[in-house]
Amino acid sequence: MLIAAACCPCPPLLVPEVAAGAAGELDALRAACADAIGVLAAARPDRLHVLGPAPAGGVGPYPQGAPGSFRGFGVDLSVRLAAAPEAPTGAARGLPPSLAVGAWLLERTGWSAAPVTGLGVDESLDTARCLESGRELAAGAERVALLVLGDGTACRTPKAPGSYDERAAGFDEAAARALGAADPAALTALDARQARALRVSGRSGWQVLAGAARGAALTGRLLYEDAPYGVGYYVAAWS
Repeated sequence: MLIAAACCPCPPLLVPEVAAGAAGELDALRAACADAIGVLAAARPDRLHVLGPAPAGGVGPYPQGAPGSFRGFGVDLSVRLAAAPEAPTGAARGLPPSLAVGAWLLERTGWSAAPVTGLGVDESLDTARCLESGRELAAGAERVALLVLGDGTACRTPKAPGSYDERAAGFDEAAARALGAADPAALTALDARQARALRVSGRSGWQVLAGAARGAALTGRLLYEDAPYGVGYYVAAWS
């Protein structure tokens, strides 16, 4: 059963070494992510699943201790998923960037509350399959928590990665409102086709969360909402 969830964005710029001189611009976002993960720890789950967008070939699962790296972003920095004392067999396969950010967030907050599994979520996964996956995760243990990583639209300004699209602000507002209200129905209603057009990386993970949360009667708080660099970032905690 799902007892808690945290939703955080996953730009590599969250890692100060990657952001370099611009690191201070995301200090408030890092603080909000730490607060959201604190809600997960306080819930005392039996299992934490860390979900992040990944290409179809990299969906995992990734065991606790799986390695990740930010070398692809010009920084010689390595992480492990909730650093196990010894990396288990099969952990050699590297985490996708979203889960590497998740591993960094857990490392930064000193996660030790429960065993961890990483799961890549194919960004093209249809809504029905997302919901089914969420239900399966929630049924896997008595007390399940999710850390769901993903960004909103990348089209909020002319200099955004996806260039400006007038629909982006409305999509971000709807997604942030649904996450802040812990509203599975509203997350389910997010349009997958529009999300692809607006370069949303978090849609499939949020809909996995929606499937996991059905019947859980959780309440939510929106801890951060902004669009630095023209990309929608929001942080929410459900408990």
